[in-house]
Amino acid sequence: MKDKYKLKIGLFGIGLDAYWPQFEGLKERLEGYLEEVSRKLAGYKADIINLGLIDNPVSAMEAGHKFRREDVDIIFLYVTTYALSSTVLPVVQKAKVPVIILNLSPEKAIDYKTFNMLNDRTKMTGEWLANVSACPVPEIANVLLRAGIRFHQITGVLHGDEEVWKEVGDWVEAAEVANIMAHNRLGLMGHYYGGMLDVYTDLTLQLAAFGGHIEMLEVDELSDLRKKVSVEELQERVKLFYRQFDVDKGCSPEDLIEAARTSVALEKLVRHHDLGSLAYFYSGTGMKENEDSISSIILANSLLTSQGIPVAGEYEIKNVQAMKIMDSFGAGGSFTEYYALDFNDDVVLMGHDGPGHIAIAEGKTKVRPLEVYHGKVGKGLSVEMSVKYGPVTLLSVVQKSEGKLLLLVAEGESVPGPILKIGNTNSRYRFPVGVKNFVNTWNSYGPAHHCAAGIGHIASKIRKLGELLNMEVVKVC
Repeated sequence: MKDKYKLKIGLFGIGLDAYWPQFEGLKERLEGYLEEVSRKLAGYKADIINLGLIDNPVSAMEAGHKFRREDVDIIFLYVTTYALSSTVLPVVQKAKVPVIILNLSPEKAIDYKTFNMLNDRTKMTGEWLANVSACPVPEIANVLLRAGIRFHQITGVLHGDEEVWKEVGDWVEAAEVANIMAHNRLGLMGHYYGGMLDVYTDLTLQLAAFGGHIEMLEVDELSDLRKKVSVEELQERVKLFYRQFDVDKGCSPEDLIEAARTSVALEKLVRHHDLGSLAYFYSGTGMKENEDSISSIILANSLLTSQGIPVAGEYEIKNVQAMKIMDSFGAGGSFTEYYALDFNDDVVLMGHDGPGHIAIAEGKTKVRPLEVYHGKVGKGLSVEMSVKYGPVTLLSVVQKSEGKLLLLVAEGESVPGPILKIGNTNSRYRFPVGVKNFVNTWNSYGPAHHCAAGIGHIASKIRKLGELLNMEVVKVC
């Protein structure tokens, strides 16, 4: 889907056509600045639709139609000089996508001495107009707000301002993630874990908020695919397990074969339905084939999650959305819940049974044999890992009581230390506000007991994603 529906960035600059015959070279100079912005944006994995300088209402209307025909996902408006707001409103009204205003001066300051030595008032005015990008921004903001159009601003310097281009990059990444979510095909297999009321969600709300498609799947399809896995496929998959995991010597050949059978089958199911994520839960009571499918699924889920197709157990739809967001930002996104609080070391132990995001593991993920899956049917192989030591971000998609979604975020650190070696994912997280404050504040927003844990501090990017999706974002720490 990411390749099929590539992000499209719309770009245009604004000017005033009355200036061009008055000030020789001004238009060409401003077009040069706009081209610099275009080259910067071209460094991202997106198609750039650059419509050049828009300098009158007629070309503004044409530009709006052009952006709409090109199906742009986000627009960057580069303010080069003073321009009438009538050259902006028709563009963004017709395009109907988020707008980022680039209020960028060519340099940190005008060279006053050189400027005042020009001794030609016309040349001086032309030079001033080449540096007056801040002038029309209040006018533009006024008109867009009165028109009910959301916009965002980046103020700084065109040349040599690293903070500006980092922020531009964050907006582009957020737009890319929004685009991925808008086209994501989420598979749902099985049913909710009965009684886990916080996990239940409104599927239409998920589609309305993020876009995409939800495909309803039957466990029977997975079980049928398992029957058709060849001996060669099984052998190759077991070899893959040994390459990707640290397989405990206590894991039986029979369990590895069953896990391999399910892994091959699940990948075929995912490819057949073109899934970008999956949430599942199934007891399989009274149907051994289905019980075998579900009880041998953990290694399969872990491999898929590491390949950009996150899988959440317990039919946790909201959390697989969070996992997909985190993974789309390149941060991973491992299925997580509270395990215990360690007040001696001021850390929260967090993890989950079932799949882990092995691409963000500290070291090689271990495969352990379990005699019982707590709270679930069957027994077999499970994974044990910690998220890489260093900065981490937690994300929860929260369904509020009034029926809207909220993105709940926290930044902390994954730190080394003793974990619970019970064959599950398990990490030690330290937060700047301390264990008590973190837990109390996080819980106060009413998230489900699951969240997604990823590497790096990306709260600022998630906040921008929320702006693009018109979704509330709360950062706990």
